[in-house]
Amino acid sequence: MKKKILALIPTRLNSRRLPAKALLPINNIPLVMHVYKRTLLSKKIDDAIICCDDKKIFDVVKKFKANVLMTSKSHRNGTDRICEAFKKLKNKKNYKLVVDVQGDEPLLSPRHIDKIIDFHLKNLDADIILPNIKLKATNNTNIVKLVTNKKNEVVYISRSNIPFEFKNPSRFHKKHLSIVSFKPNSLLKFGKAKVCDLEKIEDIELLRAIHEGMKIKTIDLKGDSFSIDIFEDYQKAQIQINRDRYFKFYRH
Repeated sequence: MKKKILALIPTRLNSRRLPAKALLPINNIPLVMHVYKRTLLSKKIDDAIICCDDKKIFDVVKKFKANVLMTSKSHRNGTDRICEAFKKLKNKKNYKLVVDVQGDEPLLSPRHIDKIIDFHLKNLDADIILPNIKLKATNNTNIVKLVTNKKNEVVYISRSNIPFEFKNPSRFHKKHLSIVSFKPNSLLKFGKAKVCDLEKIEDIELLRAIHEGMKIKTIDLKGDSFSIDIFEDYQKAQIQINRDRYFKFYRH
């Protein structure tokens, strides 16, 4: 039997800066359901599951007929949340890749998901594929940046501006895109690993994978997507959804 591709969408109710953002309506559809429906527009995804921490989210997405799993409220990040969900699946051996699709990016591109999966299937020496898009240099610490080598391997991940502009200015950064592909055993290995000091300092969970010596590769993508972190982001999404190219495929 041909192995399938699974998308897991982590989401939680009590986000610090914008409480209950997963359920905020964007054109009468909860934010997390935009993510779910757009994920299913991917030509490469076979199954998708929302991984949530609260019955309020569970009940709402069930009404929209989404696949959903309850997970612990204690998780510090989305990767640990999807790891718990994946462990619960009885059919986990059926999957070739597990794609972590962050639950707070309602304008994500299904084509980005396809390209990331295709790239991982051609680079199965990598435990994890962490895509990036080129971004004009910024001091925004909410944006996570990558430094890579000539083999497309991720050397380091940081909220700081890397590489540091000591001698010459940097026009662009590589912005971490929040669609991450894992080999199933690599996701389970990540879940077993202890939180490392780098992760504690930067609050970026994939630094744990680097600390463990896991191989992370990146693919350069074009376009953009943004997470809903603050109210201004939510307002921006409400405007942009009306001219979005994919919304027409699932709005009814």
